Formats: sequence, C-alpha cells, structure tokens
Amino acid sequence: MLDDRDTAFMREALALAEQGIGLTDPNPRVGAVITTADGRVIGRGHTQEAGGPHAEVMAMRDALANGESLAGATAYVTLEPCAHHGRTPPCCDALVKAGIKRVLSAMSDPNPLVAGQGVARMRQAGVEVIELDGGPLQQEAAELNVGFFARMQRGTPWVRMKAAVSLDGRTALPNGASQWITGEAARTDGHLWRKRAGAVLTGVGTVIDDNPRMDVRLVPTARQPLRVIVDSRLRTPPTARILDAPGQALIYSASEDAAARQALEARGAEVALLPNTAGKVDLGAMLADLGRRGINELHVEAGQLLNGSFVREGCVDEFLVYVAPMLLGSGLDLASFGPLAELKDAVQLEWRDVARVGPDLRLVARRKG
Repeated sequence: MLDDRDTAFMREALALAEQGIGLTDPNPRVGAVITTADGRVIGRGHTQEAGGPHAEVMAMRDALANGESLAGATAYVTLEPCAHHGRTPPCCDALVKAGIKRVLSAMSDPNPLVAGQGVARMRQAGVEVIELDGGPLQQEAAELNVGFFARMQRGTPWVRMKAAVSLDGRTALPNGASQWITGEAARTDGHLWRKRAGAVLTGVGTVIDDNPRMDVRLVPTARQPLRVIVDSRLRTPPTARILDAPGQALIYSASEDAAARQALEARGAEVALLPNTAGKVDLGAMLADLGRRGINELHVEAGQLLNGSFVREGCVDEFLVYVAPMLLGSGLDLASFGPLAELKDAVQLEWRDVARVGPDLRLVARRKG
C-alpha cells in the first residue's frame, strides 16, 4: 500500500509524463520524481525525444544540477526502468549506480526487452522496488501509453477513430458540406488528440474533396505526426496540402501506377504497396506495417466509406466523437457498413468518457474487451 506521500509523488510523476505527449514517440511517455528519504523533492524529469534521455536520467540530472546527492534517495517512475541498451543505456543500471535505494514503479514495461528485467536487476543490486498492483494510479499510467502497450503486445498501433457529427449522427450534408458542424473549442480539442498520435490517417476521397492538411496546428507540438493516406489507385494529387512540410507523408496503395508514384515521391511522399485480394489496401497489413514503423497511436479522420472498412474489419479500438447540438436530417454517416441482420451483430462499445467541450459534447467509447 502507498501512503499519502507516495501517492502525491506518483501523481506528480504522471503529470510529468503527460509532458511527453507529442515528443517521445515511439518511446513511451514516462515521468520521474526523486525525493530524499525524508520526502523532499530533489529531481524531476520526463522522457525526451527518441534517442534523448529517459525520465529517470532527466530527474537525476535535475537533482545533481541542484547540488543534491542521490545516495539513499527514492525514485517514483510511471513505467518500469528500462533494462536494455537501445539508443540510451539501461535506466535500471543508472539508478543503481547513482545510489538510489528505493524505486516505486506504476507499471511493468511490456517491451519484451524489459518485461520485469529492470525490476529484477535493481532488486538483485539491493534496491527496494515497489510495483503498483492495480488502482487508479496504475490505470492512469496505462492510459498515458495505451498505444505503446498495444504495439508491444500485438504489434499494431492503438486505432482511434475521430468524427464530428450532428445529434442525428451525420458527418456532413448529402453534398459533402461539413465545415463546421462542431465549434472552435471542439476543433482545438481534436488537435490535442492528433498531437497524441504517431500518425494521422485519412482516405484519398477526403484528400480530393477537402484538401486537408491533417497536421497539428491549433495547439503547440514538438513534432508533427506522420500523415497517412489510404489510396488504392494512387489518385492523390501531387499538389495536395497533406504532402506539404513539415512532417512526412506515407501513402498506402494497391496500384502499380509508376508515373503517379514517381510524381508523389517527387513531392517527398513515401508510397507503400499493400494490396489485398480485392485490389484495395490491406488494412490489417497496413496496421502491422505501421507497428513496425514504431507508430503507437493511429488517429483516423476519414470519410464514411473508409471508416466503414475500418469498423467492418474490426480495426478500431476507440471512437472519439464530437456531437454538435443540431439536426441535419439526411446526410453522410460516421461509418458506412452493414446492413446487419440482427442487433446482436452490432459493434458493442463501452463508454469511457463524456465531456462538454464548448457547445458540443465529446464522447469516447471503446470496443468491449
């Protein structure tokens, strides 16, 4: 059991971990707080960009920069300290070498290169290690890295589908007009969710019809997510704004059109061919490829047809839906799939969050299980 002081320090570490959103990918978002034996905070830190120092190292550097000694200190970390040498040395060894005597970890690291090895090595070195066993702090730590956990455990990103709809579930009028169904506050909030993602995905129909940028611009960010286009026949115009810098664009296609591919690659886009037997992009193979590329969270903002394909093939983990207080009557759907023969065939979801964002509602729902 954690006492009130331990809980407060772990909450501070979680708040530090949140500062890694939009920065650390493909690495997890981790925060660390270091205290003296009598409970005085001497160091704070969070994981930096990939290849940069991890949270534990940042917190230790902070303490040393303030003239503090790490001998006998306690470290609160939101994820098990790493035990492998990637682009940085193992954090578990750094904590031991610094003389840290007590480590509280909110979560085990699902990376098979760590997966309990960090904890084991610290304990072998005489460090007292306390691992949280359930509870809200562990849940918060897991939510911060839901995409990292998904990629480590199944090899594919956490897929979040975002849509803005009217109260009667329409994303646009029959003629495609949709700007703006929801208000400015919802649009800004949507960019915060884009910032979380390693990649933002849309379909070629949206690119042709709306010419969107699909970047993060309404909130500050240290990096732009990869922009992904599902384009079976390579119809993306080379002049499309989604291909503009900063950031990179990746087009998944089923077409061998060499001229179109050359024109898109001349604009800096990467083209990957992943056809299925129907001549469309193989969504399952695409998600596996994005996982190999280190994408933790995939943010989908597409039209009803591509959305329907994602839903029909069971590719969506979470729905992020902004609902405006208006009725549009006939129009375009959030996702076009079915028809279903029976109610039991419906996609079963569970509510995770409901919040007011300006005049609109933000609903978050996940697939059951």
